[in-house]
Amino acid sequence: MSPIEEYINDAEKDQQPMLKEIYQLIKEMLPVETTEKLSYGMPTFYLTENLVHFGAMKKHLGFYPTPSAMSAFEKQLKDYKTSKGALQIPYTKELPRELITKMVRFRLKEVVEKNA
Repeated sequence: MSPIEEYINDAEKDQQPMLKEIYQLIKEMLPVETTEKLSYGMPTFYLTENLVHFGAMKKHLGFYPTPSAMSAFEKQLKDYKTSKGALQIPYTKELPRELITKMVRFRLKEVVEKNA
């Protein structure tokens, strides 16, 4: 079992469905050499540097794609509570799969180009 799977299993039962969904969504689109780990106490995908993090908060899932991705997708984030580097997705809402996909792809491209 990966560190991320352990994190999800240890989360509150009502948080697990969205955690599992975002984990599978992100995992499926990243290269096989991407590492899964916990960083800052949160599930993290790493490829020469941290790509994205996510975590279970009391009332929302926190998605942390870095400030550059938050800035690049600012217009699409208007319906969500955000901070400089984080997106809050309430457990009562659907996971914005298309938006998450775009943000992860943005980060992957950014990291690959930076380290080329």
